[in-house]
Amino acid sequence: MRIDLHTHSSVSDGTQAPREVMASAVEAGLDVVALCDHDSMAGWDEASAAAEAFGLQFIPGMEVSTRVRGTSVHLLSYWHRRVDPGVVAMVEKTRDARVGRTQAIVELLARDYPITWESVVEQAGGAQTFGRPHVADALVAAGVVPDRSAAFTELLRPGSAYYVPHYAPELTAAVTTMRAAGGVPVLAHPYAGRSGAELSDRVIERARDAGLVGIEVDHRDHTAEQRGRLRELATRLVLVPTGSSDYHGTGKPNVLGENLTEPAEFARLEAARG
Repeated sequence: MRIDLHTHSSVSDGTQAPREVMASAVEAGLDVVALCDHDSMAGWDEASAAAEAFGLQFIPGMEVSTRVRGTSVHLLSYWHRRVDPGVVAMVEKTRDARVGRTQAIVELLARDYPITWESVVEQAGGAQTFGRPHVADALVAAGVVPDRSAAFTELLRPGSAYYVPHYAPELTAAVTTMRAAGGVPVLAHPYAGRSGAELSDRVIERARDAGLVGIEVDHRDHTAEQRGRLRELATRLVLVPTGSSDYHGTGKPNVLGENLTEPAEFARLEAARG
């Protein structure tokens, strides 16, 4: 059984509609796929219906923006209740903050480059969650940079003159919220920070104590040495190790199924559902 637990659609910063992501998952030979758009669950219904039609097992998920002492940390959550008041309030506050942050970034960039808020909105299309990837796409469309990766490396990275932080809940608070909503939280690519920073073992242990169930080990942005350390940490902290593609369509080079979650580990995640 081929299981990929981290994909994105055009609801956030992917380039394919939820249905198209499921169709691509079939072409990639996947059996189980999770849709984890950033701070949005708007793609669940379309993805679920498509997965059923294609014979896929669909896992409803979300990638939650969080922080640890000012550092951005992403948290995956699976099977949480979409209408849970705590989840809804947290997501709405974060999404609103993302819009203001994106507008502020565009204002800074517009001083030096041919970019407007309207061009970013055009690139975002029907996305429910605005973010730097849409700014990157607008920069690509304007001929400023060749692709998203270059936009992040040259202009949108933390520390850049155009970087603007945004509100996000603390990691442990987000873990607690998702667990209370019946969700299964898994820490996303903990060693893949754009600034090169790695989450400390102590931070991950605190998240485990708050209800963290798993940790994404096999990810394109983790080296073999980092994967080994994370696997040892997962064993020591009794966390479920997962693997996934973090697929974004053409928005990133990540390929569906390039990293997978073992069926036995997936069963452990299912057993933790609230």
